[in-house]
Amino acid sequence: MKILICLSLGYLLGMISPSALFARWKKINMKQEGTGNLGASNAISVLGRGYGVLIAAIDIFKAFFAAKVAQFLFPDLVTAGFLAGLGAIIGHTYPFYLHFKGGKGLACFGGLVCFHNPWWLLFYLTVGVALMILANRSIFLPVFVAITFPVIVLTETGDWSLFAIAVISGALLLFIHRKNFGRVKRGEEAPMRELVVTKVFKKKAK
Repeated sequence: MKILICLSLGYLLGMISPSALFARWKKINMKQEGTGNLGASNAISVLGRGYGVLIAAIDIFKAFFAAKVAQFLFPDLVTAGFLAGLGAIIGHTYPFYLHFKGGKGLACFGGLVCFHNPWWLLFYLTVGVALMILANRSIFLPVFVAITFPVIVLTETGDWSLFAIAVISGALLLFIHRKNFGRVKRGEEAPMRELVVTKVFKKKAK
């Protein structure tokens, strides 16, 4: 029962979509613009950098908050926070009131990382993003996070149940990004460095 409550709590908080709310306020249909998803990355493209960063911060916080609340409610359940974090990723990606079409869960995964250790979130936001640019593909970041985070959890906690939830969360993240792999394979995804040059330097030139 506790496990179900943690997952449900995470799902309910995770399905709150700031991207959908801001898009509705600006009278924009996010599902018909950009990549068509309700994540922070598409919000940057459609709504602008400021909105995108704010939406990413909210998505991180909702998963972090869900995990903290679950941990507070069930201090005797070691996996409470991680279960709520996993639930938040699912809720963010598959919100029932949006016909199960939400974002791609990377920011919510960041909230789970932050719950475990905020310093690792900072690591992914700096080193991870830098490596993504060097690899020249945006898909590198979710792959890097999904593979390394479970190892970090097991190394730091030695708890196999937390490791298992981290693996499931990472596998879900990769599954959600499966279409990105297809675009990279077909050569349809723009190189990351090209996107950075387009968004930063061309904007400065204006």
